[in-house]
Amino acid sequence: MVEIPLAARLRPNSLTEVIGQSRALIENGPLARLISGDQSGSWPSVILWGPPGSGKTTIARLIGNNEKAHFLELSAVSASVAQVRELIAKAKELKNLYDRPTVLFLDEVHRFSKSQQDSLLSAVESGIITLVAATTENPSFSVITPLISRSVVVKLEPLNDGDVLAIMNRALESDSGLPNATFETDALKYLAKISSGDARRALTLMEAAANGSGNSVSLESAKLAAQSTIVYDQAGDEHYDTISAFIKSVRGSDADSALHYLARMIAGGEDPRFIARRLMILASEDVGLADPHALVLAEATAGTVERIGMPEGRIPLAQLTIYLALAPKSNRAYQAINMAMAAVEAANTKPVPAALRSTGAVGYKYPHDDPRGVLPQTYRDGDEIFYHPSDHGFEAELAKRVEMIRKILAR
Repeated sequence: MVEIPLAARLRPNSLTEVIGQSRALIENGPLARLISGDQSGSWPSVILWGPPGSGKTTIARLIGNNEKAHFLELSAVSASVAQVRELIAKAKELKNLYDRPTVLFLDEVHRFSKSQQDSLLSAVESGIITLVAATTENPSFSVITPLISRSVVVKLEPLNDGDVLAIMNRALESDSGLPNATFETDALKYLAKISSGDARRALTLMEAAANGSGNSVSLESAKLAAQSTIVYDQAGDEHYDTISAFIKSVRGSDADSALHYLARMIAGGEDPRFIARRLMILASEDVGLADPHALVLAEATAGTVERIGMPEGRIPLAQLTIYLALAPKSNRAYQAINMAMAAVEAANTKPVPAALRSTGAVGYKYPHDDPRGVLPQTYRDGDEIFYHPSDHGFEAELAKRVEMIRKILAR
């Protein structure tokens, strides 16, 4: 039988067991009232914003222990709009028949698309449900404005090392923790430090160290356990290293490696919209005119991911990743605009030729009057060449056109 993880076994059962977050859990505050079931006033919907392991799920589960309300839980990673509507219908029935409020805990709300978040609005506004949403991202960017305006945003801070050490010591003292394990003080301090305020990560590393060291954990064995545990930190070096490796793999036309890094980001909880945005940039910067359709597909993928959310969003992301990796590559448009910008920034600008001005134009020749659609005409005072097409993909065809046009323009 698979054992329940240490972090889940040690989850507090009452407000007094919660370590840290004293500001968020202030007496008579919105969270304290929800946890206690205080019905002296209406219950506000709440958005819990904080880093991983800061107690968002713990607080939500404590609210769930409130017997005065019906508690429902959904994860935005896997929930659909249909499931949300089904839960709202059930909540409405409970309110109409038994006058019993419903609290809906929605974990990782930032993973919901706009349409999925929209489906919550009427129920929150009418009081059919009290929403408790958790997110690791700034709600101003990841949650729709109408939902924010109907909720109280409570920011949870990362736990300090002292709080994490207190939680780890509780694990050693609790019968449901690691009562048979012994840790050197330096080992505990090390694990607390590298956990960066994430209690769940600290307990996970602690359990891994105990399991790998026969319940007697030294500083060395704690370091070994930490090194062998794969962690994806969305705000740290791993985040930037992984997205960098992903982009470079696509640019290098290695579809399999690109899919590997894509899977690591998805499994680590990376925002799919961030991935889609980076692929849109790559489609223009690195594929460019070698396959102009790449940018169209990237934009369509971003819109699809926004509408359908996760986990289904992983499929169009994978499709786009493979397409871009296998597409012919050209960065000549990227280089061209950089060269043009450099020329402008060097103050290498001349007046617009008289024939091209919006007022008082003299001598403008209409290109469509020529059977070729192009005719000799001066479009600027200067002869710098910024665009140098490659012979990759569709751009090879553009290279022929550029050569023909520049001959006509006498460049």
